[in-house]
Amino acid sequence: MTYQGLIQRYRQYLDLPAHTQTVSLLEGNTPLIPMPRLSRDFDCELFIKYEGLNPTGSFKDRGMTAAISEAVGRGAKTVICASTGNTAASAAAYAARAGLRSIVLIPEGKVAVGKLAGAIAYGAEVIQIQGSFDDALTLVVEITQKTPLPW
Repeated sequence: MTYQGLIQRYRQYLDLPAHTQTVSLLEGNTPLIPMPRLSRDFDCELFIKYEGLNPTGSFKDRGMTAAISEAVGRGAKTVICASTGNTAASAAAYAARAGLRSIVLIPEGKVAVGKLAGAIAYGAEVIQIQGSFDDALTLVVEITQKTPLPW
């Protein structure tokens, strides 16, 4: 059987609502790399998981497949997040796969342009706010609490 992503592979172990509609970029299934020297040093068999081989190069894809799949199942038309890089790229990539609008709030002047390149490439609307990441996250929570879905 061909690998179909994390949700298909692990659905029986995940506590996802029945309305969840799988959105996948074939995340997960990343290799375990043996670490012989560290294995000897720690007297155990040690491997490192290579999460850089996920679709956006981040472990964030593992959670984002579930988040976007659940949002699609609820009828969301837009997703929003606060980020300083990896979350933005992952949210934008999965939103693009699902045909959703994605909005990313970032703290003004505190995020390297290269960190946002992925989000921009996937079509996210990036909005800089005055303040910190925590301020951006607070704003995301306020927006989602005051604005009913779908939006």
